[in-house]
Amino acid sequence: MSQSITANKAVEIHYTLTNSEGHVLDSSQGGAPLPYLHGCGALIAGLERELEGRSAGDAFSVSISPADGYGERQPELVQPVKRELFQFDGDIEVGMRFQAEAAHGVELVTVVGVDDQQVVIDANHPLAGETLNFEVEVISVRDASEEELAHGHLHHDEGGCCH
Repeated sequence: MSQSITANKAVEIHYTLTNSEGHVLDSSQGGAPLPYLHGCGALIAGLERELEGRSAGDAFSVSISPADGYGERQPELVQPVKRELFQFDGDIEVGMRFQAEAAHGVELVTVVGVDDQQVVIDANHPLAGETLNFEVEVISVRDASEEELAHGHLHHDEGGCCH
């Protein structure tokens, strides 16, 4: 009897993620399946909820709203930074991503504008505001080990933890 996906299960899935226009944004196809520990917040909330109760061999399609994905875009997260305060030697171009110190820790920001005076950064997740369409196949479901549960993530097949 196959196990169902519930909290603290070690799960592997294959997935293809597309946007509303049908463009593939990410996929595990042609590579290893994505392993994760169910219930630990490793996946976006909407996808994890859709996986709950499924078993190895299940395949399904689902659309995840921004609220259950990476959130709505927040205009206040787009802001200019004086060029001299931007610590980077070299040419800064639109689309580059950098780590920035924020009140809640380090976050990734994307350069959305640049001129001689300032660099405009966007701290929204690149997929914020997007409806995310997933094609998913559940590859395996098993009980997570005590060590995996203690660490909050899965370990590689042989040799244990990867950190």
